[in-house]
Amino acid sequence: MVKQNEKQEEIVETLSKEQQQALLEKYDAESNTRHLKGVMHWIVFAILLSFSLFQLYTAIFGQFTAPIQRTIHLGFALTAIFLLFPARRKGIKGKIQFYDYIFALLSVVVGSYWTINYERLVSSLGSITNVDFYVGLLATLLVLEAARRAVGLPITIIATLFLVYAMYGPYFPDFLAHRGQSLESIIHLMFYTTDGILGTPISVSATYIFVFLLFGAFLVKTGVGQYFNDLAVALAGKLIGGPAKVAIFSSALQGTISGSSVANVVTSGSYTIPMMKKLGYKKEFAGAVEAAASTGGQLMPPIMGAAAFLMVEFIGRGITYWDIAKAAAIPALLYFTGIWIMTHFEAKRLGLRGLSDDEMPNRKEVFKKIYLLIPIVLIIILMLSGVPVMHAALYGIVSCIVVGIINKETRLGFKEIIDALVDGARTALAVAAATACAGIIVGVVVKTGLGLSLANSLVDLAGGNILLTLVFVMIASLVLGMGAPTTANYVITSTIAAPAIITLLAPDVVSQDLVPITVLLSAHFFVFYFGIIADITPPVALAAFAASGISGGDPIKTGVSSAKLAIAAFIIPYMIVFSPALLMIDVTILQIVWVVITAIMGMIAIGSGVIGYWYRKLKWFERIILIACGLAMIYPESISDISGLIVFGIMFAIQFMTKDKGNKPKDTKLDVTTIQ
Repeated sequence: MVKQNEKQEEIVETLSKEQQQALLEKYDAESNTRHLKGVMHWIVFAILLSFSLFQLYTAIFGQFTAPIQRTIHLGFALTAIFLLFPARRKGIKGKIQFYDYIFALLSVVVGSYWTINYERLVSSLGSITNVDFYVGLLATLLVLEAARRAVGLPITIIATLFLVYAMYGPYFPDFLAHRGQSLESIIHLMFYTTDGILGTPISVSATYIFVFLLFGAFLVKTGVGQYFNDLAVALAGKLIGGPAKVAIFSSALQGTISGSSVANVVTSGSYTIPMMKKLGYKKEFAGAVEAAASTGGQLMPPIMGAAAFLMVEFIGRGITYWDIAKAAAIPALLYFTGIWIMTHFEAKRLGLRGLSDDEMPNRKEVFKKIYLLIPIVLIIILMLSGVPVMHAALYGIVSCIVVGIINKETRLGFKEIIDALVDGARTALAVAAATACAGIIVGVVVKTGLGLSLANSLVDLAGGNILLTLVFVMIASLVLGMGAPTTANYVITSTIAAPAIITLLAPDVVSQDLVPITVLLSAHFFVFYFGIIADITPPVALAAFAASGISGGDPIKTGVSSAKLAIAAFIIPYMIVFSPALLMIDVTILQIVWVVITAIMGMIAIGSGVIGYWYRKLKWFERIILIACGLAMIYPESISDISGLIVFGIMFAIQFMTKDKGNKPKDTKLDVTTIQ
């Protein structure tokens, strides 16, 4: 047993911590931080610890008024960002430049300004002094620069263009033109109302998101990340093409503690990709499996990416986080089913086997540690029973500490608890910067009515055709999502693109308060999905590029393969719009079962058609027939379902009777010494 565990550890440690960090810094702006030492290390440590303690205090004892809560949250984030993130990606990592000290001090001013001047600002009735103006201008500029450093250039460019649009509205084409705003009114909107930087996005960051990021940090300290890998191997390792299915299983689980596709790829991919390569998968395909599965981690309930919390606030209408998680369950199931099916057919086509007994971990030892999943199970139970999301996360953190005490291998002492608080705050920095910057965009959209203008323009461009409108929204979401984090991408697309879908699905409704919940959820899930899978859609497929850094494959080919594997993600959003039954709202159990069964069978047909193998190698016309019948079964109409099922049955019978009996699994022994 000891030898098996040692061997398993050898396979796991395929990339050193330094190599993983190098990959993260290359493809994930959030990880490109300075490596501080000495006094400044401890100063930043204290700032991050104070940040977490402030957030925990307000989560337990109640929040301050909105402007104070949000500006303190913003002040902590900006200060830490300017001390941790260099101005250039390849800047000096061990030294803070003099201007960053100035930016950090100015961030303290911005973060404390509302607290110091609250009574005066509230009673000013919308008027601001010269000092207020310059502080607001400073806050706006600091947010743009912090977002550029911690999140990336795309969101900063987009936010800047929106500010230009707000000021120079009369000079734009007629369908976009507006009367324009003065610089003073823009600054007032941005920092002295709750429609701009201090709007809904950063409100969610300063409440739900931060506490759940802390929960994720504590989960990591309990060793649950490594346990996900062990559990995935124990459950899926012996199946055909085992390591690829381990990657899918592990990445779906990792999504509960990681809100970043790239971080998910590096964490689980450093373990699974070398195993897949050794088993016989091509480098690009191995990287693509991990990239596609890791990207889907943010779609997997019960704990999804940060954008899911934003969706709760943007939709409103009494929608809870659990409603979002429940609605996401079937689409997530179909997403991972699609990847699973395609990797299965690829493994059969190549004749790949699963792991042998001596390559497997000791299952008994793995299942003995099932208690590590208690915090996740507890959160699910609490949310099901109606406990507020923030309180559920707090109880989850407490349960992590208890589990950490029980687990001897990763026992949580005082030092580990402090480290978890610091790690959680560090993770929250990029989210705070992204949501603050996204607030600029939302503020301009609200002030100028741009959302409605663009929605009407998209509908007119599509000639009122729902399918064509969805295609245009898909393209917009993918383009806006390239290089931007999911959180910021969702904020942008939900305010600009989602209204076009709502306009078409509910044309006679004059207020969002009257739009059916199914319509709102369909529109928001549509842009949510495409914003996420931008991470695996070439030419800017950051998750796929990170995976290629581990596999050694070509980045573009890896991106193309990952987009192909995640084809379900390009289909599911359309299914959600045309068949809201997938969201499990106002439908019967029978309707849900029928939709799920036909959709899964459709994915089997599409998967075999795309890979070119089922029970044997497919001819070109068979692949076309299978893809067509798969799409027919996925399209939510009785006639198309029945037609697709008939064709599926005929193709299944032909495949089964003419199956390839000679394509036996290869006996490829995993030699840990050759896994690099």
